Amino acid sequence: MHAPSPTTVTTLAELETLYGEVGEASRVKETDRLIPEYRAWIEAAPFLVLATSGPEGLDCSPRGDVPGFVRVVDDRTLLIPDRRGNNRIDSLRNIVRDPRVALLFLVPGMGETLRVNGQAAISAVPDLLDSFSIDGKPPKSVLVVHVGAVFFQCSRAIVRSDLWNPERHMPRGSLPTAGQMLAAASGNRVGGDDYDRALPERVRATLY
Repeated sequence: MHAPSPTTVTTLAELETLYGEVGEASRVKETDRLIPEYRAWIEAAPFLVLATSGPEGLDCSPRGDVPGFVRVVDDRTLLIPDRRGNNRIDSLRNIVRDPRVALLFLVPGMGETLRVNGQAAISAVPDLLDSFSIDGKPPKSVLVVHVGAVFFQCSRAIVRSDLWNPERHMPRGSLPTAGQMLAAASGNRVGGDDYDRALPERVRATLY
């Protein structure tokens, strides 16, 4: 008989016993560079999630733009423009102290996702920033990501979540608005209905 599984897994040996062997396909799909098939996914992706780590903890931040907004320089280098945001720059603060990054690329309608692990540096070289300009507005910085590992994730999570099914889209009124969340978090110092009314135009005017 097998020994009962521990209630709390505290060692790698316990974890590996719980989950069993890694299948061959899961091992061989990881590469240390961008093969053409992986490059195609990056060039088609309008959205990614950037994970970073720093002295204050972890950060996970969305990045999105038109497909191809992540520039593939070669099979080991990616360039990601840092478009306008809230100026918290949590990800960039982390990268300055710890260059390790993880990227998750999503393509609408596709079940698979693409993962990239590597190290990043923050560039403010004027010519590079200008090359990413949209409507005459360059980003304030560009992430230069040096690829360490690349692999695709199978479709199970997307299938289970039914993520791309428009019939599963929730109506806007079913969840708190940005203004409502901000008012609750700030003790009503900021946010509220006025914030929500101004938000669509503010977002449109400050995309780049």
